[in-house]
Amino acid sequence: MTSKLIKGKAAELGFTAIAIIPFPDFSEYTDSLDKRSKEFPASKELYDTLYPMAGKIENAKSLIVSSQRYNSYKINSALEGRIGKMYLYDSRLNYSAEFRARQEFEVYLKTLGLNLLQAAVPARWAALKAGIGKFGRNNFIYDDVHGSYITILSWVIDSVLDYDSVAAGAAPAAVSVSDAGAAPAGEAFPAPADPRIAEGCSEACLKCVAACPTKALSEAFSMNRAKCIAELSFFSNEKPDELTQSQMGQWIYGCDVCQDVCPLNKDKFTETEEFPLLTEFEKYLETESILNMDQETYENVLNPRFWYMGKDKLWLWKNNAERVLKNSKAGKS
Repeated sequence: MTSKLIKGKAAELGFTAIAIIPFPDFSEYTDSLDKRSKEFPASKELYDTLYPMAGKIENAKSLIVSSQRYNSYKINSALEGRIGKMYLYDSRLNYSAEFRARQEFEVYLKTLGLNLLQAAVPARWAALKAGIGKFGRNNFIYDDVHGSYITILSWVIDSVLDYDSVAAGAAPAAVSVSDAGAAPAGEAFPAPADPRIAEGCSEACLKCVAACPTKALSEAFSMNRAKCIAELSFFSNEKPDELTQSQMGQWIYGCDVCQDVCPLNKDKFTETEEFPLLTEFEKYLETESILNMDQETYENVLNPRFWYMGKDKLWLWKNNAERVLKNSKAGKS
């Protein structure tokens, strides 16, 4: 009965999917981190920070996994190709409808007598294990309706609930990828039955790999975090080298390339809603505005909206803006 009430509330609040499962083992996740650290030594320190999410959580018995879409929002043409859409339509902003829905959902769980443990889990792996999404070869989780334009939410519970029956997937990083060049032009290999991979994500496609500007995504299910535009745009402690900066094109914050070229994401944005305050905020994201921004404006306006970059990272915003201007003059896209 409790699980039925939980699912009913999630539907009422507009969540796109929800599943309740026994708290799973995330060893496949750590295996994938091990593999990537060996393949990309320059990224090892970045991957080392992710291991704690797969650690043992005392008293964890159940995991509630849900998703919210952000593909209903109107695409801001002035910011498209410059700011990653997930960050434009960020469900963690306390004035967003998605944030309010999550807050109400958590209060509701507590009214049912459930204790929510304060712990993080690997979101995409949780979605896979809960059966609410599958991996694409660009490492994003997809569902059949909204593509990869979804946010994964999870809650760790210290009590046993009624569970959904889903099969836990193994690590996508371990999937063998055949030589796509062996397929005739325009044809795709028949996809093997694999519960971990999104239906229609063919190993003969790999448009995501071909499109990655810095080749951080160098093959299916790979990722060199030290070369990823998103990572470089908001986590860098120093300027990237000149070649990498030229490859980063017009992106100021985040990157959508591997998602936007994916055939599974074609026409997934319905563009029926305006995201609150985005139009008012747009002026602060103009390159000239960033270049002329003072520390006070940064700390009080820009940083609260895009908090991945700390209060000491105005220099990185300015570097990103300078790069965009330089690449624009050089004819980069």
